[in-house]
Amino acid sequence: SAGFSTAEAGRWRHVPPGVTTVARRGLAERSGEWIRSLSETGLPSIGQHYYRDGGRVAVPAETGGRIHGVLEIVWSTPLEPPPAAIVRQIEALAELCAHTLETNALPHPDDAPHPRVLPDVSELMDLADGLHDPALVLVPHLDSDGHLVDFRIHHVNSRFLDPAGRPRGVVSGALLLEAYPMAAGHSELFERMERVYATGEPFRAHRMRLTALVDDVALAAVADINISRHGGSVLLIWRIEDETARLASLLQHAQRLGRIGGFEENLLTGEITWNGQLYHLYGKQVSDAAVPLENLPAHAHPDDAVAIGRFLRTLLHQRRPASTAFRLQRPDGVTRHIRVVAEPVLDSSGQLYVVRGAYQDISAHHWTEVALAATRDQLAHSEQQASERNRLTLQLQHAIMPPTRAPLEVPGLDVAVRYRPAETQHLVGGDWYDAVVLPSRMVLLCVGDVAGHGIEAATSMVVLRNALRGLAVTGAGPGQLLSWLNMVAHHLTGAVTATAVCGLYDPENNTLRWARAGHLPPVLVRGSDAAPLPLVKGLLLGAVPEASYEEHEVQLAVDDTLLMYTDGLIERRDRSVEESLAQFLTVARAVPPTLDQQLDRLLTHSRSDTDDDTCIVGIRVA
Repeated sequence: SAGFSTAEAGRWRHVPPGVTTVARRGLAERSGEWIRSLSETGLPSIGQHYYRDGGRVAVPAETGGRIHGVLEIVWSTPLEPPPAAIVRQIEALAELCAHTLETNALPHPDDAPHPRVLPDVSELMDLADGLHDPALVLVPHLDSDGHLVDFRIHHVNSRFLDPAGRPRGVVSGALLLEAYPMAAGHSELFERMERVYATGEPFRAHRMRLTALVDDVALAAVADINISRHGGSVLLIWRIEDETARLASLLQHAQRLGRIGGFEENLLTGEITWNGQLYHLYGKQVSDAAVPLENLPAHAHPDDAVAIGRFLRTLLHQRRPASTAFRLQRPDGVTRHIRVVAEPVLDSSGQLYVVRGAYQDISAHHWTEVALAATRDQLAHSEQQASERNRLTLQLQHAIMPPTRAPLEVPGLDVAVRYRPAETQHLVGGDWYDAVVLPSRMVLLCVGDVAGHGIEAATSMVVLRNALRGLAVTGAGPGQLLSWLNMVAHHLTGAVTATAVCGLYDPENNTLRWARAGHLPPVLVRGSDAAPLPLVKGLLLGAVPEASYEEHEVQLAVDDTLLMYTDGLIERRDRSVEESLAQFLTVARAVPPTLDQQLDRLLTHSRSDTDDDTCIVGIRVA
């Protein structure tokens, strides 16, 4: 524990298993338990007397598929929904805790050794024998280092049938992967058994598909699987689903979900067979008489008589499959839109004797089409307005930041920029760059990213970019410029937030002074090496009314390349920023002949999947 007194931490050294705490709920939820305020849950937890109204998060400390503990973090104030970056940091911290517990866990000197109480395997065998489903009692088979490599089949119950037809005595006592080598290929089943043994958490799966478990034995069955750990043994139970019953159940559910009723009418005997769903469509009881096809016009809207007559002539006289749609008028006064499809069945002499088919209630589909037709013009108008709004936003961005045109020319310095807008127009964001020669002959270089998307983010970007240009004329350093720009963001732009990195390059001595406001640091490419500049302190813009920003100076040499960029170049949903940055540095180390080629290569090899705007500013000392 950290941040709690020894007495408070000692009170929570042991918690009875039946007590539900924040940590225990975090153990049950593999994604973690996020609580805005402890007082809203009524759960007991450490520090509840001091931080009752504070937020909590409990995340499983897991590594290698095994949970070693739970990381619980306490806030003194209510916890609002955290951004994705904070969630990733907490998950990474929990994994680090798991590694520490796994490698450095030692028994506490005050803890007396307690013998582990394991259920007798014979009791588990008796339990398996009392089941009506096939069951295997498995014991772990460990290698010389104590690692699990297989399970030994200790016992099979009387309900067990081997897929290859082998007697139970041959299977019992064998290693699982020797008796059923194909189980290793069925990775999900074997991995589940390993996980149950490692964590003790039971696994249940409804309708898991089993493939062949023995070579040359065809098996493609669906089964309900139950795997549980009892002491040091594992009990595997499965129930194979009967194919006939499964198909009948599927047909019944399909008819119910599709609102389909089937029928068959014998034209020789007059016998009519309806299923239950068709009685429901007609609004009739099962005990009521079914409606013959020839009487269908009497139950339909008069305006549909022509369509029904054409349907009956095609089916009964021309003896060809037919279908039509009509309005069914039920006895309860409800009108339903119905589609009927039927086919004739001929005997050996070619005479029609049976008609079979189905009715389907298409009322919802019909009224959906009506509603769509009524709102089509309104949607088209809304889409036109949204398209115009996005077009204006893009024009604003492109007018201020051309995607590829070099912003300036400086003797002894190559400058190149790239701007790649979001792939989807509705995600137009607030990324921006600038490169300009100041009256002092210093070169101002900067990139930034305003939070959010749309016209609001784009207009805020324009305010910050132009404000920084005006402030830079004062001759102040990059740290002071960002401090002033923070005041602009907080007071003059509706309290927007943004990140930025700002640098002043001196062409006389090839030095760069720079500062950052919550942004990724620039990357220096020198020879075959690429590395980010040292991370200096700097809060993002607009977060607080006043903030100070550290500066750092770097001496550049001939052929050095410096890159400033926004996170749209590297950010991915499935990996951390550190991993994405490492991939970016690998690409940056290959230096093409020209700076323009290098920026194009960085965009080409970008693995970002967030569909965000991207800005790059690059300089190379000539």
